[in-house]
Amino acid sequence: MDIIVKSAAKAVFNGKEYNCAIGKNGVTDDKKESDGMTPIGCFPLREVFYRPDRIAKPKTGLPISEINKGDGWCNDVNLAEYNQKIKLPFNGSYEELWHKEDNLYDVVVVMGYNDNPIISGKGSTIFLHIARPEFTPTLGCVAFRKEDLLEILKDCDINTRICIQR
Repeated sequence: MDIIVKSAAKAVFNGKEYNCAIGKNGVTDDKKESDGMTPIGCFPLREVFYRPDRIAKPKTGLPISEINKGDGWCNDVNLAEYNQKIKLPFNGSYEELWHKEDNLYDVVVVMGYNDNPIISGKGSTIFLHIARPEFTPTLGCVAFRKEDLLEILKDCDINTRICIQR
């Protein structure tokens, strides 16, 4: 069963419609690093990360790990670690997974975008994560209300894909 994301910031999964946020510059089939766009296509869900100090372990059929202080995701196009989980401190550009000021990454689902193979500059850190209360656009991720994301994850497994449409 696929999660279908429409560019009108609506997603459908398991017969239910959800509000979501997508990239501030819309969707694209030619994703570039830092373009603020969400990639078009169908992508597997790889792994769930969560903050154990803020929420209980989500129920899901996907692989799941705790986020720890010092976890990050490389978005430096010049490094071999590009679009991969890293440990901080790190000598390069990265996204910190342990958010201090907000709860956006209390639950993070890694989309299988640009990871097999990884092509430098084609976009990194494309996640499903928690949306801001007013559903402001993301930098390229897909974001849901926390309760909705946790509900969706209950029915996800290694065969679940997210399909972003134009």
